[in-house]
Amino acid sequence: MLDNRPRLLSVGCANPPDSYSQEDLLARFPVPDPEIRAIFRSAHIQKRHLYLPPADKNNAPSETQGELLKKHLKGALEIGPQAIAACLAPLGLTPRDIDYLAVVTTTGFLAPGLSAHIIKHAGFREDCSRLDVVGMGCNAGLNGLNPVASWAMANPGRTAMMLCVEICSAAYVFDRTMRTAIVNSLFGDGAAALVVRADPNDERRFAPRVLAFNSQLIPSAIGAMRYDWDEEAHKFSFFLDRDIPYVVGAFAERPVNRLLASFGLKRRDIAHWIVHSGGKKVVDAIKYNIGITEHDVRHTSSVLRDFGNLSSASFLFSFKRLLDEGEVRRGDFMVMMTMGPGSTVETALLRW
Repeated sequence: MLDNRPRLLSVGCANPPDSYSQEDLLARFPVPDPEIRAIFRSAHIQKRHLYLPPADKNNAPSETQGELLKKHLKGALEIGPQAIAACLAPLGLTPRDIDYLAVVTTTGFLAPGLSAHIIKHAGFREDCSRLDVVGMGCNAGLNGLNPVASWAMANPGRTAMMLCVEICSAAYVFDRTMRTAIVNSLFGDGAAALVVRADPNDERRFAPRVLAFNSQLIPSAIGAMRYDWDEEAHKFSFFLDRDIPYVVGAFAERPVNRLLASFGLKRRDIAHWIVHSGGKKVVDAIKYNIGITEHDVRHTSSVLRDFGNLSSASFLFSFKRLLDEGEVRRGDFMVMMTMGPGSTVETALLRW
């Protein structure tokens, strides 16, 4: 019997050209508070790729909300097409071969949506269907993959793409407060593209099929991660509650249990775990509550180390590292997990 479930055929990633160590950033934008400096040094991040304004040793960088929005669009139109090209090249495809494009972002808001700009800038066909997933946060990659996979299944043989593009530096506020320091010490800029197709007659590529999704919303923690207007800074600012790792960890089991139970699986049946690089404490909380090992989150941790938290794009960077590792075998199960504002835990089950 032919299997019409969609497969993830290829993934490609891109970042801004300039990268910075945590010490580089502390030197570039001096912060006298030792507690804030300690946050940068304890973030388990070695470097991040960022679009930064010119350095000023005497003052914190100042970008208006308008300048930040322009930076988001400019950066997205630089690294977004790069990720798309990297994703399509192994398949011998071009943007004109894509029938459906979903663009996921949280770090900028505009109308028409970013998908229209990407279609024009990267050379997609004018009849390419599109979707924008905006403002959902770090969990949004799986929120976007769900409708993309559904579209692919409803349109067998046609090619869908999801692009997660996050210019997190366009959400930075430099005011030397603890609230903004936590964000500024953690997030990086990056884009990742994914090709999805449901074609039961094409088994040439070894790729995982999407089996199911499961979500867990935590309404009591709706304000624990938020992006809202900062009256003092006169721009939008991101806030992370210090208890987020514990809140997310405490609820992470629920969607995983439901997801696996629906297929009669146990955690020991899962060969690969792709977890959002939300931060060292978040990853540790997931490990503890789910009962997985440091080896299981090796790609999650290495992406955090090399890029920081890339918001919705993070899990695709980890997925690419898993594929590049070359250790996947036919029949392997994989769980993808992302966490973000809502507060929300999103999961997906896949199999090669």
